[in-house]
Amino acid sequence: MQFASPADLSPVPKAEAPRDCPLCPRLVMFRHTCREEHSDWWNAPVPAFGDPDAWLAIVGLAPGKHGANRTGRPFTGDYAGELLYETLVKFGLAEGTYGADPTDGLRLRGAVILNAVKCLPPANKPEPGEIRTCRSYFEASLAALSRVRVLLALGQIAHVAAARSLGLPPVSTKFGHGAETVTADGRVLLSSYHCSRYNQNTGRLDRPMFESVFQRAIELSR
Repeated sequence: MQFASPADLSPVPKAEAPRDCPLCPRLVMFRHTCREEHSDWWNAPVPAFGDPDAWLAIVGLAPGKHGANRTGRPFTGDYAGELLYETLVKFGLAEGTYGADPTDGLRLRGAVILNAVKCLPPANKPEPGEIRTCRSYFEASLAALSRVRVLLALGQIAHVAAARSLGLPPVSTKFGHGAETVTADGRVLLSSYHCSRYNQNTGRLDRPMFESVFQRAIELSR
Protein backbone atom coordinates (compact mmCIF):
# COMPACT_ATOMS: atom_id res chain seq x y z
CA MET A 1 0.00 0.00 0.00
CA GLN A 2 1.99 3.00 -1.25
CA PHE A 3 1.20 6.65 -1.87
CA ALA A 4 3.37 9.45 -3.23
CA SER A 5 3.29 11.29 0.10
CA PRO A 6 1.21 11.55 3.29
CA ALA A 7 -0.42 14.68 1.88
CA ASP A 8 -2.23 12.52 -0.71
CA LEU A 9 -4.68 11.41 1.98
CA SER A 10 -4.82 14.59 4.03
CA PRO A 11 -7.31 17.46 4.22
CA VAL A 12 -4.50 19.52 5.81
CA PRO A 13 -1.47 18.76 3.61
CA LYS A 14 0.62 21.70 4.84
CA ALA A 15 0.34 20.45 8.43
CA GLU A 16 1.59 16.93 7.75
CA ALA A 17 4.87 15.39 8.86
CA PRO A 18 7.27 14.35 6.09
CA ARG A 19 7.33 10.65 5.28
CA ASP A 20 10.75 10.28 6.94
CA CYS A 21 10.15 12.64 9.86
CA PRO A 22 13.33 12.51 12.00
CA LEU A 23 12.06 14.14 15.20
CA CYS A 24 11.59 11.11 17.49
CA PRO A 25 14.62 8.76 17.35
CA ARG A 26 12.87 5.81 19.00
CA LEU A 27 9.96 5.99 16.57
CA VAL A 28 12.32 6.40 13.62
CA MET A 29 14.16 3.22 14.63
CA PHE A 30 10.89 1.34 14.99
CA ARG A 31 9.71 2.65 11.63
CA HIS A 32 12.83 1.29 9.94
CA THR A 33 12.36 -2.07 11.65
CA CYS A 34 8.80 -2.26 10.38
CA ARG A 35 9.92 -1.34 6.86
CA GLU A 36 12.41 -4.21 6.92
CA GLU A 37 9.74 -6.64 8.12
CA HIS A 38 6.88 -5.37 5.92
CA SER A 39 8.20 -3.45 2.95
CA ASP A 40 4.75 -3.19 1.36
CA TRP A 41 3.16 -1.44 4.36
CA TRP A 42 2.76 2.33 4.77
CA ASN A 43 5.30 2.49 7.66
CA ALA A 44 5.39 6.29 7.93
CA PRO A 45 3.64 9.13 9.76
CA VAL A 46 -0.08 8.64 9.17
CA PRO A 47 -1.86 11.66 7.70
CA ALA A 48 -5.15 13.08 8.83
CA PHE A 49 -8.26 11.80 7.07
CA GLY A 50 -11.55 13.52 6.47
CA ASP A 51 -13.37 16.67 5.49
CA PRO A 52 -11.34 19.92 5.28
CA ASP A 53 -14.53 21.74 6.34
CA ALA A 54 -15.12 19.45 9.31
CA TRP A 55 -16.86 20.70 12.45
CA LEU A 56 -15.89 17.54 14.38
CA ALA A 57 -12.32 16.39 14.97
CA ILE A 58 -11.91 12.85 16.26
CA VAL A 59 -8.62 12.52 18.12
CA GLY A 60 -6.91 9.15 18.37
CA LEU A 61 -3.67 8.30 20.13
CA ALA A 62 -1.35 6.84 17.48
CA PRO A 63 -1.43 4.43 14.52
CA GLY A 64 -1.87 0.74 15.25
CA LYS A 65 0.73 -1.58 13.78
CA HIS A 66 -1.67 -3.68 11.72
CA GLY A 67 -4.10 -0.82 11.19
CA ALA A 68 -3.06 2.66 10.14
CA ASN A 69 0.66 1.89 10.09
CA ARG A 70 -0.09 -0.82 7.54
CA THR A 71 -2.72 0.96 5.45
CA GLY A 72 -1.82 4.65 5.75
CA ARG A 73 -5.28 5.80 6.89
CA PRO A 74 -6.31 6.37 10.53
CA PHE A 75 -8.19 3.49 12.15
CA THR A 76 -8.20 1.51 8.92
CA GLY A 77 -7.55 -2.20 8.96
CA ASP A 78 -7.88 -2.87 12.68
CA TYR A 79 -10.65 -3.83 15.10
CA ALA A 80 -11.12 -0.32 16.48
CA GLY A 81 -11.82 1.05 13.03
CA GLU A 82 -14.80 -1.21 12.47
CA LEU A 83 -16.82 0.35 15.28
CA LEU A 84 -15.57 3.87 14.56
CA TYR A 85 -16.41 3.91 10.88
CA GLU A 86 -19.72 2.08 11.34
CA THR A 87 -20.68 4.76 13.85
CA LEU A 88 -19.63 7.57 11.55
CA VAL A 89 -21.76 6.13 8.75
CA LYS A 90 -24.73 5.68 11.08
CA PHE A 91 -24.68 9.32 12.14
CA GLY A 92 -24.21 10.68 8.64
CA LEU A 93 -20.60 11.64 9.23
CA ALA A 94 -19.34 9.31 6.53
CA GLU A 95 -20.65 8.06 3.21
CA GLY A 96 -19.80 4.85 1.43
CA THR A 97 -18.85 1.47 2.81
CA TYR A 98 -15.90 0.88 5.10
CA GLY A 99 -13.72 -1.78 3.51
CA ALA A 100 -10.71 -1.61 5.85
CA ASP A 101 -8.67 -0.22 2.95
CA PRO A 102 -7.85 3.40 2.04
CA THR A 103 -9.05 2.72 -1.51
CA ASP A 104 -12.55 1.67 -0.35
CA GLY A 105 -14.01 5.02 -1.37
CA LEU A 106 -15.26 5.92 2.10
CA ARG A 107 -15.53 9.69 2.64
CA LEU A 108 -16.10 11.66 5.82
CA ARG A 109 -18.65 14.47 5.93
CA GLY A 110 -18.24 17.12 8.60
CA ALA A 111 -15.63 15.05 10.42
CA VAL A 112 -11.89 14.58 10.38
CA ILE A 113 -9.65 12.08 12.18
CA LEU A 114 -6.36 13.18 13.72
CA ASN A 115 -3.85 11.35 15.90
CA ALA A 116 -1.97 12.87 18.82
CA VAL A 117 1.10 10.95 17.60
CA LYS A 118 1.50 10.36 13.88
CA CYS A 119 3.95 7.43 13.99
CA LEU A 120 3.58 3.89 15.29
CA PRO A 121 5.07 3.58 18.80
CA PRO A 122 6.47 0.29 20.16
CA ALA A 123 3.82 -1.62 22.14
CA ASN A 124 1.34 1.09 21.13
CA LYS A 125 2.70 3.33 23.89
CA PRO A 126 4.24 6.67 22.91
CA GLU A 127 6.52 8.31 25.42
CA PRO A 128 5.60 11.75 26.84
CA GLY A 129 8.38 13.46 24.90
CA GLU A 130 7.09 11.95 21.65
CA ILE A 131 3.61 13.26 22.35
CA ARG A 132 5.03 16.72 23.05
CA THR A 133 7.13 16.66 19.89
CA CYS A 134 4.21 15.64 17.69
CA ARG A 135 2.00 18.36 19.16
CA SER A 136 3.36 20.79 16.56
CA TYR A 137 1.72 18.75 13.79
CA PHE A 138 -1.49 18.32 15.77
CA GLU A 139 -1.75 22.04 16.50
CA ALA A 140 -0.98 22.93 12.89
CA SER A 141 -3.77 20.61 11.78
CA LEU A 142 -6.25 22.20 14.17
CA ALA A 143 -5.23 25.66 12.99
CA ALA A 144 -5.91 24.62 9.40
CA LEU A 145 -9.29 23.14 10.33
CA SER A 146 -10.87 26.46 11.21
CA ARG A 147 -14.44 25.17 11.35
CA VAL A 148 -13.83 22.51 14.01
CA ARG A 149 -16.04 23.25 17.02
CA VAL A 150 -16.02 19.88 18.78
CA LEU A 151 -13.06 17.64 19.48
CA LEU A 152 -13.84 14.06 20.44
CA ALA A 153 -10.85 12.44 22.15
CA LEU A 154 -10.67 8.65 22.15
CA GLY A 155 -8.90 7.60 25.33
CA GLN A 156 -7.15 9.46 28.13
CA ILE A 157 -3.83 10.13 26.38
CA ALA A 158 -5.61 11.63 23.37
CA HIS A 159 -7.74 13.63 25.80
CA VAL A 160 -4.68 15.11 27.51
CA ALA A 161 -2.97 15.86 24.19
CA ALA A 162 -6.08 17.58 22.86
CA ALA A 163 -6.56 19.53 26.09
CA ARG A 164 -3.02 20.89 25.95
CA SER A 165 -3.39 21.86 22.32
CA LEU A 166 -6.57 23.75 23.19
CA GLY A 167 -4.85 25.59 26.02
CA LEU A 168 -6.75 23.66 28.71
CA PRO A 169 -4.79 22.58 31.81
CA PRO A 170 -4.97 18.75 31.82
CA VAL A 171 -4.87 18.64 35.63
CA SER A 172 -8.26 20.38 35.77
CA THR A 173 -9.73 18.91 32.58
CA LYS A 174 -11.48 15.74 33.63
CA PHE A 175 -11.29 12.64 31.45
CA GLY A 176 -14.17 10.24 31.45
CA HIS A 177 -16.60 8.72 29.01
CA GLY A 178 -18.85 11.58 27.97
CA ALA A 179 -16.87 14.23 29.86
CA GLU A 180 -17.07 17.75 28.40
CA THR A 181 -14.91 20.84 28.74
CA VAL A 182 -15.55 24.17 27.01
CA THR A 183 -12.61 26.33 25.92
CA ALA A 184 -12.46 30.12 26.21
CA ASP A 185 -13.25 30.44 22.50
CA GLY A 186 -16.29 28.16 22.74
CA ARG A 187 -14.91 24.94 21.34
CA VAL A 188 -15.78 21.76 23.23
CA LEU A 189 -13.52 18.87 24.20
CA LEU A 190 -15.65 15.75 24.48
CA SER A 191 -14.11 12.47 25.58
CA SER A 192 -14.79 8.78 25.12
CA TYR A 193 -13.22 5.53 26.13
CA HIS A 194 -11.12 4.29 23.23
CA CYS A 195 -12.83 1.91 20.80
CA SER A 196 -9.98 -0.59 21.12
CA ARG A 197 -10.50 -4.33 20.93
CA TYR A 198 -9.57 -4.59 24.62
CA ASN A 199 -12.17 -2.06 25.75
CA GLN A 200 -14.86 -3.66 23.62
CA ASN A 201 -14.05 -7.21 24.66
CA THR A 202 -13.96 -6.36 28.36
CA GLY A 203 -17.20 -4.43 28.19
CA ARG A 204 -15.66 -1.15 29.25
CA LEU A 205 -17.07 0.29 26.04
CA ASP A 206 -20.04 -1.00 24.09
CA ARG A 207 -21.74 0.22 20.94
CA PRO A 208 -24.52 2.21 22.68
CA MET A 209 -21.95 3.98 24.86
CA PHE A 210 -19.83 4.86 21.86
CA GLU A 211 -22.79 6.04 19.84
CA SER A 212 -23.93 8.23 22.73
CA VAL A 213 -20.85 10.46 22.52
CA PHE A 214 -21.40 10.99 18.79
CA GLN A 215 -25.01 11.88 19.45
CA ARG A 216 -23.82 14.38 22.04
CA ALA A 217 -21.25 15.81 19.60
CA ILE A 218 -24.03 16.43 17.08
CA GLU A 219 -26.11 18.13 19.74
CA LEU A 220 -23.20 20.38 20.64
CA SER A 221 -22.76 21.38 17.00
CA ARG A 222 -26.23 22.88 16.73
